[in-house]
Amino acid sequence: MHKKAFLPPLEKLIEELLPRINHWATKYAYLGQPVLSKEDLVSAGILGLIEAYHRYDPSKKVAFRTYAEYRIKGAILDEIRKIDIVPRSIRDKISELEDKIKDLYLRLGRLPTEEEIIETLGISTEDYHRLLENIKGISFIDISSLKQKIPELEEEDIFQYIGTTSDKDDPYEKVLLKELTEKLEEALELLTEKERLVLALYYYEDLNMKEIAKVLGYTEGRISQIHQQALLKLRTYFKIEEEKPKNSGKRR
Repeated sequence: MHKKAFLPPLEKLIEELLPRINHWATKYAYLGQPVLSKEDLVSAGILGLIEAYHRYDPSKKVAFRTYAEYRIKGAILDEIRKIDIVPRSIRDKISELEDKIKDLYLRLGRLPTEEEIIETLGISTEDYHRLLENIKGISFIDISSLKQKIPELEEEDIFQYIGTTSDKDDPYEKVLLKELTEKLEEALELLTEKERLVLALYYYEDLNMKEIAKVLGYTEGRISQIHQQALLKLRTYFKIEEEKPKNSGKRR
């Protein structure tokens, strides 16, 4: 039987999944601004759904909606990755921030607080918050290189694997994800309670910045800053771990 026999008409699927597409477009819109609008991301999501419709293979025993949602979210995030949102000057600032956090971590034996980072940078709180707003396109790992090893993986999928057993068939992918999630679990324990809460609401509860701000009683901008600071700390921790000799064992 032709695979299309398993599916409703494409137009009906678009109508059914449009609320989900709008949800993800809203959630990730802040990453693409000012270059991409929410409408641009909705268009990318619809194209992802169309691609899913034509590529879907019912013999894989995966529900179409599950497969389609995966492709939709991936299409939206790929659209954002196509543009270079962060200019070179900001990338230099990111590197400087990571170096400062690394120095503080090695000196303090823990990830630093916001106040300690600001003091080390020698800038005002306002300037630091502005800098965090400017680096909103960063991720906590180099997701592009990781996707070469696990093509279908997205950053927030890694959070979903914490505390679970990977269902990947490829033994190499299972090991890679196990190592990655173990490091992520360790790093999350070093964040502040507020940072962990923002990440949990964003990645686990699938809330956008505006919704998180409403839950926690902060402005949307402040939630974005906390989110970026948490990712920055995770990036630094991962880099420190990568620089350790392979036989050095885990930090106690």
